[in-house]
This record gives sequence, structure tokens and C-alpha cells, in this order.
Amino acid sequence: MSGYLIGILAYIIFQLILGIIVSRKIHSDDDFILAGRTLGYLLVTFSVFATWFGAESCIGTSGAAYQDGLVGVTADPFGYAIVLFVLGLFFASRLWNMKLTTISDFFRNTYDSTVEKLTAIILIPTSLLWAAAQIRAFGQVLSASSELELTISITISAIVVIVYTGLGGLLADAITDIVQGAILIIGLVVIFFSILGDVGGLSQAIEMIDTTRLTFVPHSIINPWQRVLTMAESWAVPICGSLVAQEVISRMLAARSATVARRSSLLASLMYISIGMIPLFIGLVGYHVMPGLNDPEQILPKMAQFHFHKYLYIIFAGALVSAILSTVDSALLASSALLNHNLIFNFYPNLSDRAKLIADRTGVLLLGITSYILALHAEGIYALVKEASAFGSAGVFVIYIIGMYSQKASVPAAIVTLITGATTYFIGKFFIHFEYSFLLSVLIAVLSYYTVMLVTRVISSAELPVAVKDTDS
Repeated sequence: MSGYLIGILAYIIFQLILGIIVSRKIHSDDDFILAGRTLGYLLVTFSVFATWFGAESCIGTSGAAYQDGLVGVTADPFGYAIVLFVLGLFFASRLWNMKLTTISDFFRNTYDSTVEKLTAIILIPTSLLWAAAQIRAFGQVLSASSELELTISITISAIVVIVYTGLGGLLADAITDIVQGAILIIGLVVIFFSILGDVGGLSQAIEMIDTTRLTFVPHSIINPWQRVLTMAESWAVPICGSLVAQEVISRMLAARSATVARRSSLLASLMYISIGMIPLFIGLVGYHVMPGLNDPEQILPKMAQFHFHKYLYIIFAGALVSAILSTVDSALLASSALLNHNLIFNFYPNLSDRAKLIADRTGVLLLGITSYILALHAEGIYALVKEASAFGSAGVFVIYIIGMYSQKASVPAAIVTLITGATTYFIGKFFIHFEYSFLLSVLIAVLSYYTVMLVTRVISSAELPVAVKDTDS
């Protein structure tokens, strides 16, 4: 058995033991989904930070920067850091004060139960597909580190994730986020300064980077308006879609106060952009330090192998695997909460806390099995996840902003907006192959909302009874 595999197994065993210990403190639906709303600054900050910052943020970002420069890295670290900052500045306190359990609760309170159910139905598949992608990635890591076949590795990965998530809930996830987050940060900082030492300092490293790779829009696009639209499309998908993500919002709702939720989100955004710049830097500089890699995503692991002692590298690699587990945990908890709290519990409103907790854990089991099946049989699932993040999120984003900051909440308008937003993106992306499908779907969603609201008001005004004059008097 390789040392690398031993390190991975050590992290897995640690997280399973933690899940068992934490499970003793979970007695209700609220404990499982939101850790009893008791998390302080440290747990919330690291948990919000680690929701998206994991193996893919490190390996994916460095690989994309190595291959394409800044063109391939709009989401990580810039897009998600902006999302966390905006959530902290404008939404975290408001959402926490509403005493929500899921983001779909907001739509029930602002509109009605129909809108609540529709948003839950739209958001659940995104979390499921994301979990499937991470389970498959974990299986590939296990397979590459051992003699196990990919199918067996994915099966083991799914079992570990389902058991760990079903036992510990959000609290176990938040605690492990501190451990793996700290190790990832320390490892990345060490690699960063090691590279600076190799190339002769920061100024020399910056001079090595080709300035033609420091643009967010491909140079092949010359038309100014087309460049603006291309950049807007690439930034709108991660920002607009992630502002309504249950995975990260649940962390803010789990804070012990609105102030903790707000400040922790702002701190997490600062951490995200600061630490996220390191994989980006490694990719840009690594293009010149280690040119000609067949697989661009190998640049960070190769840099780590080069600068770390074997055992330090095992610890760092184990933290990356732990980050994958944390991401899967977040996705399964989010989808289970939306399924049970916003769909199933509406039909059974008098369930006891024990019954709800059993339903939550059963939801994790069933949704975990679904993600496992997707991970086992789906091809190109990472691209599918990207499309799932955009599909439907335009309408959800529009009614979210309107409902939060406007007094013009209209149920018919919200329902039509959700449908037209998803339909427009689907047709534009997969049938017309329109390059700016997401921007178009947001525009159509906004127009749909205010058009339906205007028509509804006109009809309501026309149906008002007309006063009859008393001619006898």
C-alpha cells in the first residue's frame, strides 16, 4: 500500500470518527441541517470559505491558468470571492434575521408555497450533479493511488461520503473544514514562497508571466461589444447562480447571530481571494517553470511534490481529498434539506423532531445513492455540472433580488419568471446555441416578471366593481 493511499485513508477514518462523535449531539432537524444555529466566527468563516474552496479550486484553477491564462479562471477565485462579499454585505444579516432553514423558505415567506416548491425543484438537481462530480473525482483519486478499479473506488467513495454526512450533518462538516482548510492554506503558502525563492523573487516571477495571458477575454474576439458580452456572460453564471446556493447560505444561517453571519462571510471572501490567488499564480508562473505538461491540472501536484518532503506531500494531498469530501457533504446536505424541508414536510406538517431527523438522514442516503449512480455512469459530468449551475438559476436569481429589495412581490409573476428563465436558457444553449444564453435568460426573466405583474394589475383594476349613482336622490 502506497504512502499516498495511507494518507488518504487516514483522513477518511478521521472524518468517519468525527461523524460518529458529532452524531451524539444531533437531536433535531435544526441540529442536522444548521448545527443548531450555534456556530461562531471561526467555524462559520472556515465553513463558508471551504464550501467552494477545495480540490477543484486548487487543482482546477491552477490547471486552467496554466492552459489558458486568466480566460479560464473567472469563477475561481474571482467570481466566488465576489459572491461571498456580496452575500456578506447585502444578504447574510437579512437572511439570518428571517430565521430560515433553507433558501427556499425565503421564497415561501416572500411569495407562496408554490414558488417555494418550484425553486427547491430547480435547485436540487444542481446540488446532486455537483455531488456526483465530486464522488467521481474522489473515486479517481483512490483509483490512481491504489490498484483498485475505478468502479470499486467510486463505490467506496460514495459509501464513505453517505455514512459521514448522514451521521454528522453540518456540524461535523464545519469542524473538518477548519482542519482541511488550515492544511490547504499552509501548504499553498509554502509552495508560493518556495516558487518565489526558485525564480528569484516576486518581481522576477511577475516578469516571467506573458502579458497576453492576463486577459479575461480571448484575443480572438476583436469586436468591443462582443468582448463585453463575452466577459459578462462568463462572470454572470457563477455570480448570479451562486448567490442563491443553499450550500453556502446554510453556513450563514447556522451562525449564532446575524453579526457573525455577516462578518464571517466578509472574512471568508477576503480569505477566498487572498488564498485563491496562489493556485492562479502557480498556474501562470508554472507555465514557464514546468512547460509542456500533458495534463495542465498536474501543475499544482507536481509543484507540491517538488517542494515538499514525501510525508508533507501526503498530508497536503490528504487535505485535498478531505476538501472533496467536504464539498460532497455540503451538496448532499443542501439537496436533502431542500427535498425534505421544502417538499416532503409540507405534506406532513406534524412530524416530530425525531421523525424529521430520520427523514433528513434518509434523504442523504437516497440522494447519495442517486449521486453515486450518476457518478458511476455519467460521462463528462463536470461539464454537466456547469450547465446545471446555469440552468434555472436566472429566474431564481431575479425573483430573489426583487423579493429581497422590492415591495412588488407577485406570485404569478414569480412563477412565470422561473419557467421562462429556465426555458430561455435551455433553448438558447442547447437548440439555438446562442453564445450569451445566460444573459438572455436573465433579461427575459426580468421582462417576464414585470410584464406579468403589470398585466395582473390591469386585470385586477378592470374587475373592481363600479360605483352606481343614486339617481332618485
